[in-house]
Parts: sequence; C-alpha cells; structure tokens
Amino acid sequence: MSSSDQPQKKALRNQGSSGSSGSQNPRNMSGQTVKFARRTSSGRYVSLSREDLDNSGDFSGDYMNYTVHIPPTPDNQPMDSAGMATKAEEQYVSHSLFTGGFNSVTRAHLMDKVTDSDGNHPRVVAGKGPSACSMPACDEKVMTDERGHEIMPCECRFKICKDCFMDAQQKESLCPGCKEPYRMGEFDNDIPDFSNGALQLPAPDKSGDRRMMKRNQNGEFDHNKWLFETQGTYGHGTAYWPPDDMYGGEGDEAMGAGMLDADRPFKPLSRVIPIASGIISPYRLLVVVRLVALGFFLTWRVRHPNEDAIWLWLMSVVCEIWFAFSWILDQIPKLCPINRSTDLHALYEKFEMPSPSNPTGRSDLPGIDLFVSTADPEKEPPLVTANTILSILAVEYPVEQVSCYISDDGGALLTFEAMAEAASFAELWIPFCRKHDIEPRNPETYFTLKGDPTKNKMRQDFVKDRRKMKREYDEFKVRINGLPDSIRRRSEAFNAREEMKMIKQMRDSGADPTEPIRVQKATWMADGTHWPGTWANPAREHSKGDHAGILQVMLKPAPPDPVLGTPDELIMDFSDVDTRLPMFVYVSREKRPGYDHNKKAGAMNCLVRASAILSNGPFILNLDCDHYFFNCKAIREGMCFMLDRGGEDICFIQFPQRFEGIDPSDRYANRNTVFFDGNMRALDGLQGPVYVGTGCMFRRFALYGFEPPNPERTTQAKESETEALKPTDFDPDLDVNLLPRRFGNSTILAESIPIAEYQGRPLADHPAVKYGRPPGVLRVPREPLDSATVAEAVSVISCWYEDKTEWGDRVGWIYGSVTEDVLSGYRMHNRGWRSVYCVTKRDAFRGSAPINLTDRLHQVLRWATGSVEIFFSRNNAFLATRKIMFLQRLAYLNVGIYPFTSIVLIVYCFLPALSLFSGQFIVQNLSIAFLVYLLIMTLCLIFLAILEVKWSGIGLEEWWRNEQFWLISGTSSHFAAVIQGLLKVVAGIEISFTLTSKSAGDDEEDTYADLYLVKWTSLMIPPIVIAMVNIIAICYAFAKQIFSAVPQWNRFIGGAFFSLWVLLHLYPFAKGLMGRRRKTPTIVFVWSGLIAITISLLYIAVNPPAAGGQANAGVGFTFP
Repeated sequence: MSSSDQPQKKALRNQGSSGSSGSQNPRNMSGQTVKFARRTSSGRYVSLSREDLDNSGDFSGDYMNYTVHIPPTPDNQPMDSAGMATKAEEQYVSHSLFTGGFNSVTRAHLMDKVTDSDGNHPRVVAGKGPSACSMPACDEKVMTDERGHEIMPCECRFKICKDCFMDAQQKESLCPGCKEPYRMGEFDNDIPDFSNGALQLPAPDKSGDRRMMKRNQNGEFDHNKWLFETQGTYGHGTAYWPPDDMYGGEGDEAMGAGMLDADRPFKPLSRVIPIASGIISPYRLLVVVRLVALGFFLTWRVRHPNEDAIWLWLMSVVCEIWFAFSWILDQIPKLCPINRSTDLHALYEKFEMPSPSNPTGRSDLPGIDLFVSTADPEKEPPLVTANTILSILAVEYPVEQVSCYISDDGGALLTFEAMAEAASFAELWIPFCRKHDIEPRNPETYFTLKGDPTKNKMRQDFVKDRRKMKREYDEFKVRINGLPDSIRRRSEAFNAREEMKMIKQMRDSGADPTEPIRVQKATWMADGTHWPGTWANPAREHSKGDHAGILQVMLKPAPPDPVLGTPDELIMDFSDVDTRLPMFVYVSREKRPGYDHNKKAGAMNCLVRASAILSNGPFILNLDCDHYFFNCKAIREGMCFMLDRGGEDICFIQFPQRFEGIDPSDRYANRNTVFFDGNMRALDGLQGPVYVGTGCMFRRFALYGFEPPNPERTTQAKESETEALKPTDFDPDLDVNLLPRRFGNSTILAESIPIAEYQGRPLADHPAVKYGRPPGVLRVPREPLDSATVAEAVSVISCWYEDKTEWGDRVGWIYGSVTEDVLSGYRMHNRGWRSVYCVTKRDAFRGSAPINLTDRLHQVLRWATGSVEIFFSRNNAFLATRKIMFLQRLAYLNVGIYPFTSIVLIVYCFLPALSLFSGQFIVQNLSIAFLVYLLIMTLCLIFLAILEVKWSGIGLEEWWRNEQFWLISGTSSHFAAVIQGLLKVVAGIEISFTLTSKSAGDDEEDTYADLYLVKWTSLMIPPIVIAMVNIIAICYAFAKQIFSAVPQWNRFIGGAFFSLWVLLHLYPFAKGLMGRRRKTPTIVFVWSGLIAITISLLYIAVNPPAAGGQANAGVGFTFP
C-alpha cells in the first residue's frame, strides 16, 4: 500500500520523530563529509569512506514511497539487515572520537580504549571482553548492543565485527560462518514499535501461559485461538489499518481517541496560590505609608538646611534622595508575590498512563537536553563534575527523552577521562537508584547523609546492595583522583618512547649525534594517540585557546522501550529494573587565536547548536558543574508549567538556588535567601523571575530569538493549530533565504527549529487548549545517530560558525556582559515571553558557594560588573519595548542601577565620622518633626521586614545577614565594579578580576575551615578605611566632650549612633579579617596603623592648634 494514501498519518509520524516534517530525513542532506580513521590493537590504521558505510543502509527510490508495517509474529521472524546495519553504525558512532574545526577535515577516531582503568564500560570502550571477529586476518572486536552484550546477527552465532558484517551485506548477504542468508531468529535484538498501538506477539515457546501453548490438529500453533484469547493484533499493514482517529485526521480532527471528552473538566497541571490577604494587604499599605512619609521627610530636609555646616547637609540630602529612589526600585516590584504548586499525578495521567491508543504506556513527554559547563579541572574538581553528571543521568524522566551534554571549555584530557569513568560507573549507579528509589542521586551526597539509610526502603536486599555500591563508589573516587597522575605517567612513557624512536632514526640516518633532539611533550590518550585538546605542556593547536573541536558520544541514545537487567548482571540483581542510560555527549568547542569565544555564553550556544543536531530536545536545562539534582523529579515539576494550558508563552522555568557547605550562621549571606525567596517570588507575580545562570529550564524555541506564538496569527498561516509551522510563520520578517544569516549554514539546524517548537507545545487534549499538539505524536522512537549527523554537530561547534550570524546578538545566550544570564533573560522578556519561578517542596538542585570572604567579594564583583555593563549598553531597561510590564521594567532598571548606589553609600558611611570630627550634625537642631519622620520610616521598615519574612518564608536572621552584607559588598565590590565599568566606557580599558580557586583550610577535618582563611585583596580597602575612620571618630569625639568646658552631648549622641550603626553592619567583615586562633594577617595591622596616622595628620593639617594655646591655658599638664 502506498504511503501517499495516508498523507496525514505519515506527516504526523514525522512531526513526532526527530527528523523533519518532510518525507526526507534532513540528516541525509547535510552534505558533511567524514574521514574515518581506525587505530587497531596492532597499531595499524584502517581508513573508510562514508559511502562504504552508507551502501548497506541505502534503499532505491522505487521502494521509498511504499510502507508495510507487519511486526514479528509467532510464525513471522523476518530478517532485518538494514536494522543490523543501523545498529552497527550507531555502535561505531558511540565508540568514535570526532574532531574538526575551521579549515580542517572532520575525523572520526575509533577508540580501542578510553581510560586506563580495568572497569571498561561497554558503551564507551569498543574492545570490551576477549571476543574478537572470527573472520580471517581481522583483529576487530565483535558488535555489542546497548547493554554491552555481543551481537551475533545469524542463528549460527558466528562472531563478526561491524565492518566485516557490512562487507558481507554488500556482497551476497550471506553469513561467512554457515554460508546461508542471514536469519535473525531468536537473536534478533530489535525492539518492536508499540507507539502505534500494535501489541507484541511472542513465540509460543517463550510464553509461560499454558492457554497459548495449545496447538491444532496438525500440531501447529493455532494463531486464531491465540488472537481470540489475547485480543491481540498482527499490527498495521496491507491487511489491517488502525482506526482513522488513532493518529489523527486533518486539522482539528487530529484529537482522535486520545482526546478527553469535551464535557469532561480540564485538569490543570499547576495552579497559583495567592498570598494570604491578611499578610499582603498590610504589606502593601505599609509600602504606601512609608512612601508618603519618605516624601514628607525629604521635603522637610530640603527646606531646613544646616547653615552651620552646609556641606554636611548637602551631602546627606543628596544621599538620602538617592536612597529613596533605590528603595522604590527595589520595593515596588514586590507588591504582587505569589506561590505556585504542581500536580505530578495529573502529569502522569495525561502523558504516561496506558490507554487503548497507548497500551504499553510509552511516555508522550517531550525530550529535554541538559547542559553542564566546566572550564578548568584544577578549579572545578572532576569528581564534583562527575557527581553532577551522575545525578543528571539518574533523573526520574523517560530515559529515551533525556540527553546530557557537558561543555569542557578547557579541552582537558583529565575532564574527558573523568567523564568516561562517570559513564562507566553509571552502569551500576543508575539502576541502583531506580531499584531502591534513592534520593538524592548524587553519590557523594548520598553516602555522606546523616541518618538511617534504610528508612522507607522496602526491598530486603537494600543493605547488601548499598554496601556493594558504597565499595564501588570508593573505587570510583580512587580512579578519578588518580587520573592526573595516570595521565602524567602515561604521557611521560609515550614521550620517552617517541624520543627513543627519534634517536634510533638519527642513528640509522647517520645524523650528527650531538644535535639536540626535539620531541613534542604531548599528552597521550589511553589508546596511544595524541589528545586533540589541550596538552599539559601547551603547544601549537594544543592549548586552552587553540585546539580543535572535540565531540564524543559517550552514551548512545537509549532504546524506546525498557531493557530489564538479569539476576546475575554485574554485581547486583537488576532483573526487574530498567537498565537503560540516557544519551551522554562530551563537547569541547574549537578555539583558535584571534577569535572572541565569549566565555560561558559562547560555550552554551555551542551546546545549543550541537544538541539541536543530535537530539533536538524542545526544552533545555543548564547547570553549573557544582550544582546537582537534589530532587530527581525536578524536570517533571518544570514540565507541569511548560505543558499546562497557556504554557506555550513561557520561555524558562527558574528554580531557586540552594547551597551546601555554608556555615550555620551564614556570615556572608551566601544562601542569598532574601533574593531567591523574596525578590524572585515577587517577580513571579509579574512577568516572571530573572534568569540567574543555573538551575533553569528553557524552551528551545525561545532561545532562538522568536516571539511567543500567537494562536490567532498562526492559525491564519495553518488551517489547524495542531500542525507544525515554519520559522517564517512565527517571524513574518524572517525570509527563508535569511535563515543562514540568523542561524548559520547548517541545514539540519534550521530544519530542527519548527520540530522543536511543535514538540514543545502543550497537549491539545481539551477544547480549552487553543494552541497545542495532538496526543501520541512523541511516542515514535527517534532515529539512531549516524556519522554524518555527528560530523554536522562537530561543524556547528567550530570557532567560525557564528561569523556573520545573529548568535549572541539575538539568538541563544546573549554576549556583551559577564552576567550573560540576566541579559539573556531580559531579551526574552523584552520580546513578550514570561517566566515562572518553581519552588519545590524538596529542593530541586543544590550546589556549592564560596564561604571565604575574598572569594565571596570576587563573586559579587563579577555580578556587579555585569550589571554596570548592562547599564551602559543598549540592553538598558530604559530602552525596553512595550511588551515588558512596567513593574518588570523597574526590576530590570534596579538590576543595572544598584551598583551605583555604592558611591552614595560610601559617602554616607563617612558622614557620621565627619559629623563627629567637625562637631556638627546633618540637621541644625534635632527638631520634633525630624524625629517623628525618622520614627515613622523606621517603624514602617521594621514592620515591612516582618511581613516580608512572613510571605517569603525567610528568617529574621537571614534578613539581617543580607542587610549586613549589602553594606559590605556595597562599599567594596560594587564600588570596584562601577570604577571598572566607567574605565571601560570612557577609556576602553578592560580590567579582569580573576576568581580565586577553591581551596581547603589548614584543618581538613573542619568542614568550614575555608571560612577562616584570610586572603588579601584590594577590595577590602574601602571597608577597612570606613571602619577605622568611624572608630577613631567616636574615640576622638568622646574624648573631646570629656575635656570640653561646655560639652554638647546631643551632637555626639547623634553622630555616635550612626557610626555604631555602620560598624554593626561591618561586624561580619571585621570577623572575617580576624580569622581564627590569632592568625590575623600582618597586612591588616599595617593598614590599620597607616590609616590611623593618615587621619590624624589630616585633622591636624585641617585644624591646627592655636598659637600660644599652651601659655594661655589656665590649667594644663606639665612635666615635673
């Protein structure tokens, strides 16, 4: 039957797959050429052309238009040579290291070995086990499946490698062992496709049901009786077609059997929980009261200058007006806080519950690509990154829909081999987590948890399995920590061998033996080849800023249906556990001198492009290398918002950041709870929270620079809202010919855009959903990877790909600021998208934060520097479009303006000291009006803080710590950021502050030893000066009043009160300078003494003692 007779069915299947919406697969039209090079165990290289690999899988055009689907039945076990060739191709891809870049050929290096460890992983190492190809003069390894088991494509069990199998297919399709056509028989590893509703018909000798063992009079299996008893079906082909409504018809009729009844109430996946009116109403009233009191206070201050110290009055009034403006920018966007909740059970019922149209319960959830970024294995330990990867691979989400990508911006072999070890350890860790419902799924965190590990564990073998897994993890840590030394020793050995070869060649050629031998000190991989990335001894094309692009599929895509383990598999019983692993890809983008690689934003954009080629998940979640999944269902929580009714205009879901290893008192406000639980929750009631760099789930389509879909406009382009659109349908100004101008030259990337948009829509299972996709279209398995696809992914991570495109300007992560996160989120909000803040009952993610004072100040410095860059750019919120809400605009204005408050704050911190030195105050007289206004504003501020603590859930101590560190950072990091920004704008001077590496303290047994380390930085100078000046001023003024004939205690009390208030805010800073056990650095005492002497000399110069004062004094102290 011609497939053209079913155009709607075919189109719908193609829309649900990873291919394009057309009848041709875009991967086959990429035009990428790959040069294959295999290094065998004997040391020789074998080259293959791409055409040789494609011949076995090609079909003539006469058969491309016909499709007959008959799944295997008890009497029908057909040969599937094309499927075997596809598996062989996919195995070759997953075992090859792809490299390429600008003006270089994309090469695929088949790796015999990845690491030196004995625990070789079948998905990573091609040569697992002793089995070799049985063909004469071939030393390659036999093919393996997704579980590492050997594949024998014939019933005779003749062992053959992938290349020999493809050669046999190209000739006569005869097995070299039995000389018969290939018969798959019971060794067929293909998994039937149940996405269309067809049920599997097992062979009679494999079933445990005695009713199915009955035979007819001739002794043959009675299929009619089997079909009657099981209500089965032979599938879909020329004899039987599914109902017309199974895949959907045309237009709005595509709902079919998967649709809920129109009269059935719609069950939302999420809901908004408003703040109790008893809390939010007084909160808003107090804001208004304080705003009015602030207006009256500033008016009174302007109208009543201090004539005795006009300079002091003027400085104080200017500072107070700026503080009022800053308070308005910070407070007004907090007027509409909300809470949200999700319904995970409703998500399961809608997307994963078995139904007549989905008898196997295959998930209809969309795919998601998870990004992890790392840059330097010395500052970001590989063990921490490996634990993050393991927590990602073990998420509670359909395995076939999860793809993990790690960006190694340093191109280090240490990171590469650590990831290979993590992929190997995942073979045990992930099934263990699924079997015993482990939480959290970061092994380091799990094995260090305090408490009873057997709590809520139902299986009797848990204790035994946990003990085994703990032993395996300890060995895993030993291997990871030993990688640096292993790589060094290996490289030294190979370099010594090369040197010996060079000496031998010189002797054989009769060269001068006194001539120095020049051998490159290369870094070597475990298979005896040069590492294409950064070497330990940098060389040309092998340094951090100059190396080829590298891509390795360490774990290939998972099959669509569960793969259960066996009782004797490895060291644990996984007989009833799904042992599949998600796809895992190592990426190190190409770097060359002379190119601006745009730091983390550039690395993220490379992952966006590479993932669009390989997996094209409609959603993207990015994490820092030290942030891991603390809640394995966090992705499902985010999907409840993305896939809910009206969720098509959500650009990202931001999760709060939670940190571990923080000191109990949180001295430097590292948890930042006021921001994450207060400001972000308030922004959620507007257009959405800002993007904060990690723990964020994006809609891929929003990252491509498009505006949110408009159902009214898109329905004019298509007859139905459930059909896939083209990029030009979303952006009328985007011409088809301009796609390369915006997205680059990759055809596959451009064709993946409408597919990602279509698969990311909410489910159109109810008339209330106006813009969605039909149920069931994502149950179709995605195509396996081939070499041309991976080569295309290598080309899009090259350094030249973004030239003359809109990547970084409109598309992807936005360039131009060190805080690319805030800038990228602002651009999406500016196009009309909205975001959601997802606070889960169990923390979604957890990470580490610097608890050392110096590291904390440098961290805040980077954030403030990015805000200053945004303020002086065209991304200033003053220039925002009308699509962004007014209160959201105020919040983004505050993001760019808050560092400038540091200038006013430093001046205001010196005012109490100046008042004490001069004997004057900011007001001429402490009038009743001044005290009343001051009292009202102070009381309003206190009650606002109490109510904010109520609706945000933070503690008073956390609020106070935030206030203290606001002054510390405002007088140090923020001020330095403003200076840096002004120098960049005015003089074009780039000043970079290098982040210090994480280090442990002297006491390894102390978890918080890093808290007491004192590392000097110039950022500490302003707070030290402020503290010393105020202390000296208090002492001077107090002594002056003691020895004064007419003391004026009222002026002293006013100035001393504000000075003590400043010192109270600086208390954590002073405590950090002191360290512990009298280990205060000498430079602190030196600076303190110099500051005290300088202030004394300045005061004497400004106010010298009167001449003859000593003679005129009535009573004075004289030496005897």
